[in-house]
Amino acid sequence: MHAPLTDSPSQSIASRIDAIDWQTALSELDERGSTVIQGLLDTAQCDDIAARYANESLYRSRVVMARHNFGRGEYKYFRYPLPDPVQPLRSALYPHLAPLANQWNARMGIEVQYPATHEAFLARCHDAGQTRPTPLLLKYGPGDYNCLHQDLYGEHVFPLQVAILLSEPGRDFSGGGFVLTEQRPRMQSRVEVVPLRQGDAVIFAVNQRPVAGSRGSYRVTMRHGVSRMRHGQRHTLGIIFHDAQ
Repeated sequence: MHAPLTDSPSQSIASRIDAIDWQTALSELDERGSTVIQGLLDTAQCDDIAARYANESLYRSRVVMARHNFGRGEYKYFRYPLPDPVQPLRSALYPHLAPLANQWNARMGIEVQYPATHEAFLARCHDAGQTRPTPLLLKYGPGDYNCLHQDLYGEHVFPLQVAILLSEPGRDFSGGGFVLTEQRPRMQSRVEVVPLRQGDAVIFAVNQRPVAGSRGSYRVTMRHGVSRMRHGQRHTLGIIFHDAQ
């Protein structure tokens, strides 16, 4: 079940995020490690962000996946200051996710707790030497894919992140599905392909999350990736809340 927005796409990023049915979204995240927010960005915003891929002044680095055995395709990390709407998305999403992140750590016996604001969490990252921004823009073409992975980057890791599809399946590309895997102790892995349309956001676990068992909570390990593209071009905006060393 998707967690839909309840307000108009014309409203600001912050008000749009505040209007999300967070009770449903957080319940789905807790139950299966991911949730979809339909229409977080409108078509014009998606097209505008995707078009900025060619603007080198916005980015601190470019990664060609094949050079590192990450898959095929490429992505670029934004530099500070982050442009609109990347910065508003990061700042406005975090406070809604921090309470669940704290609950997860408590259930997994992890002492780390996250502050209420993203600014305070970033100060913690920066004090530890994690000062490089991690939001990124990804680009895939025919035959490209992204291997299953986790975006960790340092000691301080916020356990949830967001990917927003900027292209329209069927019109702009085919293939290229967003894939999540869940590695469960002494069990076979569970795989989920998350259906997304242009402007939809998937919120998902970065690394580990707690699952209720007969003897209390146990940890499952999550990874994510993108299946092979068949044709066209696919852009995705990634919102990671911790910075990198």
